[in-house]
Amino acid sequence: MRAEWKKWETLTNTLLHLTTIREEERRDEVIEQIEGLLEKRGELQKQLGAPETEEEREYVRSLLPLERQMTEQLDAFMSLIRQNITQAKTKKGHVKEYINPYGKVARDGTYYDTKQ
Repeated sequence: MRAEWKKWETLTNTLLHLTTIREEERRDEVIEQIEGLLEKRGELQKQLGAPETEEEREYVRSLLPLERQMTEQLDAFMSLIRQNITQAKTKKGHVKEYINPYGKVARDGTYYDTKQ
């Protein structure tokens, strides 16, 4: 069996571990690490090709559930990030409304006397 398959499994397990980190302080660092590992996996995938021996085929079959789990966790991680971005935008809008509560009032046809 080629060492690349073991390296593939190691990268996959590392990605699985990184997707479990939910600390917002470390999020940027985790995203950078995930991107780097995905790039390494992409390069490794080009080298691997199809499994050549029966032993490699069995090993690859054993990796399939791990791949599915990694894909699901990456999707969950991305949706969590999207959710946090949406919440941040909503908070930002609420802060603007609090600072300027009359900013969204339609002023068509209304006269405001600014001299008091």
